[in-house]
Amino acid sequence: MGIKTSIIGVSGYTGLELVKLLLGHTQFELNSVYASENHTDIATLHPCLKDIVKIPVLEPNIKHITENCELVFLALPHQKAMEYAKALLEKGLKVVDLSADYRLSLEKYEEYYCPHLDKENLKNAVYGLPEYNRAQISKTNLVANPGCYPTASLLGILPFVSYLDSNQTLYIDAKSGVSGAGKKLVQTSHFVTINENLFAYSPISHRHSPEINEQLKKISKTTFNTLFVPHLIPLTRGMLVSVYARLQEEINPLEILKERYKDEPFIRVRENCVQIKNVAGTHFCDVYAKADGKDLFITTAIDNLLRGASSQALANANLMFGLEESMGLPQIAYAP
Repeated sequence: MGIKTSIIGVSGYTGLELVKLLLGHTQFELNSVYASENHTDIATLHPCLKDIVKIPVLEPNIKHITENCELVFLALPHQKAMEYAKALLEKGLKVVDLSADYRLSLEKYEEYYCPHLDKENLKNAVYGLPEYNRAQISKTNLVANPGCYPTASLLGILPFVSYLDSNQTLYIDAKSGVSGAGKKLVQTSHFVTINENLFAYSPISHRHSPEINEQLKKISKTTFNTLFVPHLIPLTRGMLVSVYARLQEEINPLEILKERYKDEPFIRVRENCVQIKNVAGTHFCDVYAKADGKDLFITTAIDNLLRGASSQALANANLMFGLEESMGLPQIAYAP
């Protein structure tokens, strides 16, 4: 018998990606799935799963969940996730939360989201960026899975923090496929709006900006001012982040990247600019950097639904249970 696993919030894109990943996992057994509505079977909810898996979609019930699993993935909106996490942790389960509920300090969370309902567990949550927090992840019962934009941004910036001029602003230009906006229908994600179009949204004030700032400070012990601007592009999935920074001294950026990530199998240092097509459908983060004197350009590409959400959640769960981190992580891109 495998490690019994549940997903709460299976109706969304990240929930579906978790189902697909867990079906191929050799140690985690997908035991139950839950959603607040659409209580049917999983193949009716996600027709791509027809004749592949038969499992009912249930109304979330803490007693039922705690009696039937050891690990829970929360693929829920902010505020809703913490309601379940608190009860599940009290019962001794391990939780990977894909929402923003445990990613930020209390002050920043309540400034950008809402009043926090689980302050005690917030203090104990580990930010789930394995390349930088692997040891802490392996010892915790609660992982705050990073946002997609922060994942792509931090993996590019962090190798260079000791070389950057912290008095200069970091400019982060990020572009994401439409799946990053979720399944809820909004005007900006209508086909006629996004098709053959490109536009910025929530410039400077996006909720992922404080997440990037806080983690930069926490991991690097250095405070940076960032200017973060996300854009929506007419792709289903994928994310490209470009960072513009000022160096204290001239460096060879590719050599720094290669040295920092030489033992990280899911970070690929490229010799030329990265492309979304090479990472879509995988857990990889591709990264490239180039300098002109003291001006530094960094660019990364990830799959926003996988490395930016579900496969990173699975990597964190692997670490939490003492398994090989790479177990079940997708490596073959959706190309051409």
